Amino acid sequence: MLAPQLNPYPSNDRSPGVSKRVLDVGQCNPDHSSLSHFLTSNFDVQVDRSHEMDDTLQKLQSNHYDMVMINRKLDRDYSDGMEILRKIKADDATKEIPIVLISNYDDAQEAAIKAGAAPGFGKAQLGDAATLEKVTAILGG
Repeated sequence: MLAPQLNPYPSNDRSPGVSKRVLDVGQCNPDHSSLSHFLTSNFDVQVDRSHEMDDTLQKLQSNHYDMVMINRKLDRDYSDGMEILRKIKADDATKEIPIVLISNYDDAQEAAIKAGAAPGFGKAQLGDAATLEKVTAILGG
């Protein structure tokens, strides 16, 4: 009899039949809905949500995520999403999680990539083939 294998992640509470899990950080309700629809229409994913630094870090410690999407400016307090990106990338336990910045601004995307993010996209680009290619590069097809 084989010994049971330990799960390397603290929790893997995915919905039944869902193969990937994404954390959406700092979006308002309409934008979260649009991003979730884009993801679930194109990928076999569960989309979770957080709003600020503390609940984001708590979710990352408690669950395995295949990708994190961070809004450039967080909806609740308009703080800088780059601070969360930097904090995630500075932690050995989370630094390998792919992160994309949600922003239509090229300079913000460049700064995010320099901080360790994958190429991101803006909400206005959800229908673009290039956006689908960027996410597919992370989540697979």
